[in-house]
Amino acid sequence: MKKIILSLTLISAFAVNAKAQDLKSIFGTIKKEVEKVNSPAPSAQTNSTVKADSEKVVNGSTASKTISAESLTKLNGLSNSTVSSGLKEALSIGLTDGIKSLSQKNGFYNNSIAKILMPEELQNVEKTLRSLGMGSLADKGIKLLNSAAEDAVSEAAPIFVNALTSMTITDAKDILIGGNNAATNYLKLKTTTDLTKAFQPKVEASLGKVGADKVWNNLITKYNTLTGNQIDPNLNAYVTQQTINGVFNMVAEKEQGIRGNTALRTTSLLQQVFGAQDSKK
Repeated sequence: MKKIILSLTLISAFAVNAKAQDLKSIFGTIKKEVEKVNSPAPSAQTNSTVKADSEKVVNGSTASKTISAESLTKLNGLSNSTVSSGLKEALSIGLTDGIKSLSQKNGFYNNSIAKILMPEELQNVEKTLRSLGMGSLADKGIKLLNSAAEDAVSEAAPIFVNALTSMTITDAKDILIGGNNAATNYLKLKTTTDLTKAFQPKVEASLGKVGADKVWNNLITKYNTLTGNQIDPNLNAYVTQQTINGVFNMVAEKEQGIRGNTALRTTSLLQQVFGAQDSKK
């Protein structure tokens, strides 16, 4: 109940004006609040085999597992709270860095793993316009799509707070010994639906604010006139999905770095927890 109340309080506070707040401050608060709730009492079972209390996410798949009580209690000598804290700290770092970077001016456009390109159904539009000397119009359209995404991405903050505070000990241990993207896949499973709901109205408003809707209407009208085709893509849905993809691409990159590169384990907690992960390989 404490976690639920805390999550709802955080979501309400951040949702009022997430864009106006400094993202560093937001995620500093996230870290502090996560630390308050990441040490649940250990299970009373010690020698029997217990059924995992939730579906686990490892390498993008979900499966119900049976794990020994001893394994649930210790991983290479680490306590439950240490493992949970380490995973949440790693995710907090990935989310903080990712959202802060993407929300800056040209945060999506200048990022090779997050940049939003022309929708597949419009790639012929881009090709045709460039062949007719209208490449600048296509470039402007692409840049405005990315601007709409950077304007919307801060809406992710309270949703990720909820995902982190609801992570169980079993989730944390499965993620730790999972594949390179296990933590990212956990977040995808827990947050994609809520992110879509949060991003769609923000993206729609942002497309209008940055003028992307007018530019794209002009671009598509020119293409339809020149080719005799009639296309009308749903840019709102497309940019929403690509915004989500961009966030997760950033988190995945950070997760893989922390798992595979000891130099990126910048705190003693990360070194301790992911060092235990290394010993399991």
